[in-house]
Amino acid sequence: MKSRHDNLRRFVILLTAAASWTLSAFTAEPSRTYENRLVRLTNAPPLLADHPEFVQPVEDLVRYEAPAIVNDDRADLHVRAWRWSYNARGIIEMPNRLRADATAIIMVHPWGIDDGQGWRTPEPAGCADFCTPEKNHFAARHTRQIIDPFHKSLRGKVAFIMYSLPGEEDPIRRKLYRSFTRRPTDEEIKQGAKELHEKLHTFSYRGEPLPATLQLSKATPVIDYFRQFPGLDAGPRYNNTGFWDLPIPVTRDIEVHRDDIVIYDAQGYSLLRDFLKQHGVRHVLLTGYATDMCFCKTTAGYENLSKDFNVFLVGDATLATFPANKTPRYATNAHISFAALNQLVTQVSWIRYSSPNP
Repeated sequence: MKSRHDNLRRFVILLTAAASWTLSAFTAEPSRTYENRLVRLTNAPPLLADHPEFVQPVEDLVRYEAPAIVNDDRADLHVRAWRWSYNARGIIEMPNRLRADATAIIMVHPWGIDDGQGWRTPEPAGCADFCTPEKNHFAARHTRQIIDPFHKSLRGKVAFIMYSLPGEEDPIRRKLYRSFTRRPTDEEIKQGAKELHEKLHTFSYRGEPLPATLQLSKATPVIDYFRQFPGLDAGPRYNNTGFWDLPIPVTRDIEVHRDDIVIYDAQGYSLLRDFLKQHGVRHVLLTGYATDMCFCKTTAGYENLSKDFNVFLVGDATLATFPANKTPRYATNAHISFAALNQLVTQVSWIRYSSPNP
């Protein structure tokens, strides 16, 4: 009896394993053998050189071309890209052919600050976004000149244009913007704009001034100095209590279409991932701010997205924070170049849409 029982148990185990193998065989994604063929390029022009006011061009001694990584059937979106490899000892470029209807553009943290909507940098010493009003205005010009035209060129062609913002889907922004779950009516949008104006314009954007005196010990004055006067304090002392609880709008420097979707960081990455997958999105073109922080580490940052999607960082459609400098050129170059170790980088002029052949 025991022998029959053991034989039956082994049969069930084998049957289960066979079923599992059969299911995985049918559900596994098709694969291809990629020829990692590197062809040396000569006299290649600098990368990210179209807008040197915003991004310092990328130059290196060795450049290669490799075959396309993404090669969709009936592709209509051509996205040349590059990455850096220490082991190959140079930059590797490759053409890519994507389906636009399987592609989303996501803009990370287009904060509407110092743009006339009412949310502004607190005085006399508050910090937000790029941390000074002058630098916020500089980033706004980058949005108007680079990102907004890029988005407009692909609106109606890509599956989605999306924006990520901090916080939850609060009652005001719920009326203003489309989300994963709802699309506001025209009347709701008007009401939301009215409530946003009132909320942002009734807040006191006044914090404490810089400390006039500090208490420094004889043994560790440097430690004491920075403990009492750090390089960045964006808390209530200088920004006023409640500043970060205000509903941060999408900047006025980008044209938000009623079909565009706002992502809220507090909802978490899984909700974004599942929404994109349910709608057949496999590729993401990533724009937005700031290259060294939000662009990589927030809900819609590339550290999350690159686990599940083919991500292309649009290297001239992002800016890094730039403390101690009057320009973000070099900081953006450095952070994009470092990201290129494990990400593909493209640029606005390398992204071209053309209707597929019938």
